[in-house]
Amino acid sequence: MKVKKFLQHLFGFLMFLVLMSVSFSVGYFIINDIYPVFHFQMSDYIRHLLAVILGFFILGGISFTISLFTRTKQRTHFQEVIDALRKIAKGDFNVHLEFKTNREHPFTKIIDNINHMAVKLKQMEDMRQEFISNVSHEIQSPLTSISGFARALQYEELTQEERTHYLQIIETESKRLSKLSDNLLKLTSLESTNHPFEQKEFPLDKQIRTIILACEPQWAEKDLELDISLDKVTIVGDDDLMSQVWMNLIHNSIKFTPPSGTIHVQLQQVDDKAIVKIVDTGIGMSKEDQIHIFERFYKADKARERSKGGSGLGLSIVKRIIEMHHGTIFVESEEGKGAVFTVIIPLGW
Repeated sequence: MKVKKFLQHLFGFLMFLVLMSVSFSVGYFIINDIYPVFHFQMSDYIRHLLAVILGFFILGGISFTISLFTRTKQRTHFQEVIDALRKIAKGDFNVHLEFKTNREHPFTKIIDNINHMAVKLKQMEDMRQEFISNVSHEIQSPLTSISGFARALQYEELTQEERTHYLQIIETESKRLSKLSDNLLKLTSLESTNHPFEQKEFPLDKQIRTIILACEPQWAEKDLELDISLDKVTIVGDDDLMSQVWMNLIHNSIKFTPPSGTIHVQLQQVDDKAIVKIVDTGIGMSKEDQIHIFERFYKADKARERSKGGSGLGLSIVKRIIEMHHGTIFVESEEGKGAVFTVIIPLGW
């Protein structure tokens, strides 16, 4: 870097010497060409002095012309930057500035940062639009069902059995709306800096065992076999938030595992980390689904998920809670061969 700057300064100095030499040479030849025309005597000293003075004027003129051209180019660049910033301020993030300048020039760094800012703001805007679209879609679906079946209930020809069936659908869709609203509020709260985060020491094995027992009606109804292996592990974290993680993951395994299937829940301590694996023999998921599974509103099978009352926010909440505990979560799966969710959490931080 220092060598490059030295070479740049050396090149500039050499260019200055060339310009000076050219200017003084032009001044000298002009004086020598004019001198014989006027037919008057002039000492060599005066003639050389006039040539030097003229050379300075020529050098000044060349320098002024170059600086004028440079300033004009800089003004053009500044105007383009100002126009780009105005577009960004108005919400137009399709901005890309490209100037052919020295990469080490400070102006180039400004341009690069403006382009980077525009790209990031566009990504955030795309995510916002997608989020609004997903929320609208998720809300519109149950509202359409509620509206349609509420209208159907106005027909007097309906039997009592049909009325009861329609009312049950309305109740289910209302619960779905309520759960969606609750999850949205929960996710928004978790992503803010003001969400309460109470750290304390608690036995992780006991917490997971309690969640499994709380889900007994669901896994017993499907006649699932649960293989539990929980080492005694104590971590420091938010007890309430972590319980939501296990409730969601275990509930998902139960939901997507067919009757008479098996769910393995394993907890072990490796060095200063707790590792939890939840393995099921469910429907599994494709490689593409595994990439997006923790994104908001993403559903590996939208029709199946909707029938089971999912909103596509549960795993987003899980991932956020684990990140708040400086942990990681990932999934391994094959279609038709179940899934393995692995959670790694530091014991204390």
